[in-house]
Amino acid sequence: MGNAVFYAACGTGFTFLMTALGAAVVFLFKKDVDKKVERAFMGFAGGVMLAACVWSLLIPAIEDAKESVWPAWLPVACGFAAGGLFLFGMDRLIAGWFDRMGDERRFFGMTKNTTLLLAAVALHNIPQGIATGLSFLMALEESGRQVFAAAVVLAFGIGIQNLPEGSAVAIPIRRDCVDKKRAFFISAGAGILEPICGIGVTLLGKNAGNLMPWMLSFAAGAMIYVISEELIPEAAGSGNDRAGVLGVMIGFLIMMVLNVALG
Repeated sequence: MGNAVFYAACGTGFTFLMTALGAAVVFLFKKDVDKKVERAFMGFAGGVMLAACVWSLLIPAIEDAKESVWPAWLPVACGFAAGGLFLFGMDRLIAGWFDRMGDERRFFGMTKNTTLLLAAVALHNIPQGIATGLSFLMALEESGRQVFAAAVVLAFGIGIQNLPEGSAVAIPIRRDCVDKKRAFFISAGAGILEPICGIGVTLLGKNAGNLMPWMLSFAAGAMIYVISEELIPEAAGSGNDRAGVLGVMIGFLIMMVLNVALG
């Protein structure tokens, strides 16, 4: 068990550092980021997250569900719907909070849409951390090099995905007139949930694996909601400006290739 905790800490520590590295992009730009550059970043992050929802969340959820006592579609469909409804409820809750407090009151200086984006990214870091920790736990219990290599590849893939995600959260926070250091720490702080959950799941053992289809699909539903609500509209340009659209296509393509190539 001790080794599992160590390797889970290393794997999720890497994914957290990649989130922090992505968030550090705020130090490279002034407060007023060029709109075309911002749309390209948002589109790229949206494409990466969209591909991650399919290959890193939904497909693994479907494969895990096939081994459960439930019909394979049931936990995936229910989890996905619950994730979308949860974010819809949070959207209404946050909107109501802002309406009551007034426009001058913000959550750590962030607007409603940015707060919702931060919540969605933080939410989907939970099952990703659990998946990484569980993969190392199973690899050590089965004592197979191939299984261990798969756990390393999973941590690497999630880390690559977290790089643009950190930027996608940090840039809107900075746009809300939050200073650079606070924008960085808020965005990077969302990634700390991965090490916490990854290490925690190794202490629970393999029993946590039974919940994986539900948690992975829940995270996918939440992410699809925020991609549709926030990232895609922000990336959409007017006239001949298609920087955001190209960003979506490039982000999706790169993440798809990485997931397929790395297995």
